[in-house]
Amino acid sequence: MALTDLPVIGMLRTRMQWAQARQGVISENVANADMPGFRPRDLVEPSFNRATGTLASAATSLVLTSPAHMTPAGQGVGTDSKRAGTFEIRPSGNGVNLEDEMMKAGENQSDYQLAASLYQHSLTTLKIAVGKS
Repeated sequence: MALTDLPVIGMLRTRMQWAQARQGVISENVANADMPGFRPRDLVEPSFNRATGTLASAATSLVLTSPAHMTPAGQGVGTDSKRAGTFEIRPSGNGVNLEDEMMKAGENQSDYQLAASLYQHSLTTLKIAVGKS
């Protein structure tokens, strides 16, 4: 077992990959803020099994098994289509609220930086533990 296969390292790596994918979804929401009928999306946050450090599946859902398959209308794999909760949908049918998307982007950036910092410190601690400083 390699040092980078430890559950903590794997969870941090997964968290950083999730934050990177979420940033792409948020940027799509911002880019389509004026598109009639566009609904904002967000990724479902990953949850981990505390005992094993592996991803815990929250619920069974449809899985895209082939790139040729169609995704459900308005959704991509691992996304959650939501209506704007505090603001009304515009007459054009667009539900993107730029203020909310910017808040999500800032929180996402902070989450990514925290996971990256913890990842780096974990690797540094492991190097010290095995005698390579």
